[in-house]
Amino acid sequence: MHVRDLTAFLSELSENNNRAWFVMNKPRYDILRAEFLQLVIRLIADISKFDPAIAAVNPKKALFRINRDMRFSREKIPYKTHFSAALNASGLKKPSQGGGPTYYFHIDADGKLLIAGGEWMPPSDRLRAIRQHVLDDRTGFSKVLKNKKLVQTFGGLQEEGKLTRPPKGFSGEGPHAEYLKLKSFIVWVEIDVIKYPDLLEAKLLSTFKDSWPLINWLRET
Repeated sequence: MHVRDLTAFLSELSENNNRAWFVMNKPRYDILRAEFLQLVIRLIADISKFDPAIAAVNPKKALFRINRDMRFSREKIPYKTHFSAALNASGLKKPSQGGGPTYYFHIDADGKLLIAGGEWMPPSDRLRAIRQHVLDDRTGFSKVLKNKKLVQTFGGLQEEGKLTRPPKGFSGEGPHAEYLKLKSFIVWVEIDVIKYPDLLEAKLLSTFKDSWPLINWLRET
């Protein structure tokens, strides 16, 4: 994938986020989209070597559309300024659909590569099941938290949106009580990929592999 071409396109799009500009530059977009699809195809094949459940993922359906849904948005800009994809066994990309453990990444106009693994803001029934799994499998969850590669790569679970009090139906006591307050069970890291464009694919694969302990634990829920 030509990372510099992609970030240049996205940067120009962020400054000219309108249909007229996009239509004029559609040939550039089509080439970049095709390259991005090929990257996802290769990632599916490589991830499947340590996570066979990903082998059946449809690469075209794993890609997010660049068009923004403006129906409920205050920002009336028509296009996203990043390319993104989500890989999971269910084939459901959106967190609201409850797609389960997911490998996600995006590249934005500034050349920032975000790589994530886990479940971000799952539906309430799914979130409750994960919280219960924390209690039912304390040993397994502890192993995830202490996994050397996961900690080195991500630092630990993200706490964005964490509750200030224990969720309804769960006690505030116990060894993992603080983790029950999480609204997402996910790890992520952001990298300045523009400095290492030739390492994009290798970095994605190694980082996804480091998130595997969490993905695997969530699959058991």
